[in-house]
Amino acid sequence: MSRNLTSTELKRLHRAWRRQTNSRLAIIMDGVQGPFNVGAVIRTAAAQRVDHIWFANGATTPANNKVGKTALGTDRYLTWTETETVAQAAEQAKADGYQVVGVELAEGAKPLHHCDLARDTALVLGHEDRGISKEGFTHLDAVGFVPQLGKVGSLNVATAASIAIYEARRQCWQPPTG
Repeated sequence: MSRNLTSTELKRLHRAWRRQTNSRLAIIMDGVQGPFNVGAVIRTAAAQRVDHIWFANGATTPANNKVGKTALGTDRYLTWTETETVAQAAEQAKADGYQVVGVELAEGAKPLHHCDLARDTALVLGHEDRGISKEGFTHLDAVGFVPQLGKVGSLNVATAASIAIYEARRQCWQPPTG
């Protein structure tokens, strides 16, 4: 019979997964404005130990009170920077050693599980309706998409972000040692 883990058991489980993760992960929000979407991305980012988030092109930041309703205070586990343009965010990410990978249904995009996300990666997430900006595309090292099987043409940005963040982490997990 199964049971919920105690808080001590949860801490041990999370620590074991952290030891199996050897790359850094960041996010660039390219004009994402919905505060509840931003809050959901922040919460997922905190759960998966995203190292930094850049908010560019007018993206809503954690300073917005509505973001906190969804993030539930998890923004305190992240560092973040607001930049005027996505170019500035991408340049900062690259200077910090990240490859910059867009998450977008776009020409030339590969399924995310075919992208090399096991190294230091900054995922670019675009505006809820327009996607990654034209300027954003010029700074990408690669573009990946979430394969979809149904009749719906796209995912909510927070949902796509969660899947992409998980895929990046899954690719970098190392077998347990010991």
